[in-house]
Amino acid sequence: MEHTLNAEEIAEGVQRLAEAIRARTDGRPIALVGIRSRGDEVAERVLNLLAEDDRELEFGILDISLYRDDFEHLHENPKLQESDIPFAVEGAHIILVDDVLFTGRTIRAALDALSDYGRPGRVELAVLIDRGHREVPIQPDYVGITLETSRLDHVLVSLEGTDGIDQVRVVAKEP
Repeated sequence: MEHTLNAEEIAEGVQRLAEAIRARTDGRPIALVGIRSRGDEVAERVLNLLAEDDRELEFGILDISLYRDDFEHLHENPKLQESDIPFAVEGAHIILVDDVLFTGRTIRAALDALSDYGRPGRVELAVLIDRGHREVPIQPDYVGITLETSRLDHVLVSLEGTDGIDQVRVVAKEP
């Protein structure tokens, strides 16, 4: 069985993220830091919606390839790209943004990578899709879409800027 989300459903998820962030941060300065790859595109979309507000917004991109605990087990060679954090992390209110939250290991790696830039005043997590099945105690502060999946399902996110199409496919994998 396969389940698909279309561009409109993805846009609604991004809108929910922006509205929740707007409501909880109350115009205070924030920095959105997207996790490569695709988390950065989600973060940029949220940033564009929040740019309508009268507030200080920063934007950064974090590459966590070298911080992953499964680095040596990746089937393909990861494409190492630079992180781009053009603001002071020290004391900042940072919202990490990713496309899918699954086991939580990516976010753990992102927190390690972010700490190399300084000590934020606060770090929150926004995800376009929360699919459950954590292996570490990490939970999102902001969720655009919650998907019920089985542990072995594959959640394949495609975004316009990265992949040429906005689509999420959940492909069931038999045990």
